[in-house]
Amino acid sequence: MSRISVRGFAVASATAVTTVGAVVGVAAGGQQQGSSDPIEATAADSTLLADIPAGQQAVAQTASLTQQADVQSTAADAEARKSAEEAARKQAAKDAKVKKAAADKAAAEKLAKEREAKEKKELASRSATRDPSSFPQQASYTVAEVQAMARQIVPSGQFQCFSNIVDHESTWNYRASNPSSGAYGLVQALPAGKMASAGADWQTNPATQIKWGLNYMNERYGSPCDAWSFWQANGHY
Repeated sequence: MSRISVRGFAVASATAVTTVGAVVGVAAGGQQQGSSDPIEATAADSTLLADIPAGQQAVAQTASLTQQADVQSTAADAEARKSAEEAARKQAAKDAKVKKAAADKAAAEKLAKEREAKEKKELASRSATRDPSSFPQQASYTVAEVQAMARQIVPSGQFQCFSNIVDHESTWNYRASNPSSGAYGLVQALPAGKMASAGADWQTNPATQIKWGLNYMNERYGSPCDAWSFWQANGHY
């Protein structure tokens, strides 16, 4: 059997070392049976340790290669995990950007639709069916007559909201006056003289008061229904 010197062999696995130790131990035992001199036994041990059978060297080499392969595999796994995490991060950022863009677009479209709807509502609110000046003036008016005038001045889609406000402010009394504040008329204008912008007869003509009240609600809130929503939330408008 050929023998190879162990000197210069740098890497050996624990398995190989253990195996070599066992071989050396067995050989040393055989030599000790033939000699009782401790010095001779030590020399024999040294001789056996100097040489290792080729088969044992192969075991050590295999163990070393396996260890190297494990290290490389661990490094490759770590690199693969790092690459996967980076790819996942980039994809998440990309998905978030796309989602935000979609949300912004939806919000812009919603805002545009709301603006368009409001403009249409305002246009409808401003489209009175009859001009207040076309009503013949009377010395006095009943509640039913005043309401009939309002139905012809206020757009149909806004009349109920307008009526709700007038019900609460004056109960359709065009001469209603608040002694503490000075508010006056169907819509309780304050100061009362503001209604002169709709006509000089604002104190006695319900049509003039209705015209002014409708314009006020349109300009301040957007429509009578928007004014009514504000009134419900605040108890005034």
